[in-house]
Amino acid sequence: MYAQRPLAYAPTPYSYTPNTARSASINLDEEVKLASSSAERDLYESLAEIYSIIVTLDGLEKAYIKDVVTESEYTETCTRLLKQYKSSLGDDTVAREFVDLETFKRTWELECPRATERLRIGLPATVEQATHSGSAANKAPAATGPAGGASGSLILTATENFITFLDALKLNMVSKDALHPLLSEVIQSANKVTDVDFENRGKIIQWLITLNQMRATEELSEEQARELAFDIEQAYQGFKSTLG
Repeated sequence: MYAQRPLAYAPTPYSYTPNTARSASINLDEEVKLASSSAERDLYESLAEIYSIIVTLDGLEKAYIKDVVTESEYTETCTRLLKQYKSSLGDDTVAREFVDLETFKRTWELECPRATERLRIGLPATVEQATHSGSAANKAPAATGPAGGASGSLILTATENFITFLDALKLNMVSKDALHPLLSEVIQSANKVTDVDFENRGKIIQWLITLNQMRATEELSEEQARELAFDIEQAYQGFKSTLG
């Protein structure tokens, strides 16, 4: 006896009848468009940019931990990526589609723990950890004096930034988009003067994280504003104590 040859397909008890109406409605030569309008295309491009920023930032954090990039290179690149991320979410349409970082990560199956933490804090690790960025060759010329030889101009800039921030609070500037840039200037200028973890420096970082997690137009309550003013005033006193 001859062995029965296997069928080329799995038999089914039902026959398939093509839907000629549906087939006739599809033009195989027509280009498939991912977006039906320019606005929709812009939205998808913005979301793609955010995806790219998150992946790049995660890679940068890994490179910094492995000492593959210098502190100055890391700080510059990280600062730029954080600004691009915030800028992309400045569009209301993009922000609505994005929802929040955790939702975006789930939607697009992203696993970027280091980028997630950096975006939560909103500051490069070099700023957060109070380390001078760059090599000695890249630092501003230092004169013999307080705070490990920091120049008078750096001390003056840091002092002015503290005062400017406290004045902004007195003028009732309590929204995130008004306070976050000013407070970022405070910590960055203070770090250029000293890498000492002066008293209440951690309060500045905590408030930066708090502000970073707020919506751009969201405002501090009256109680929060008073608490912030008190903490930054104490940090300012701690900073001045390092000047000797």
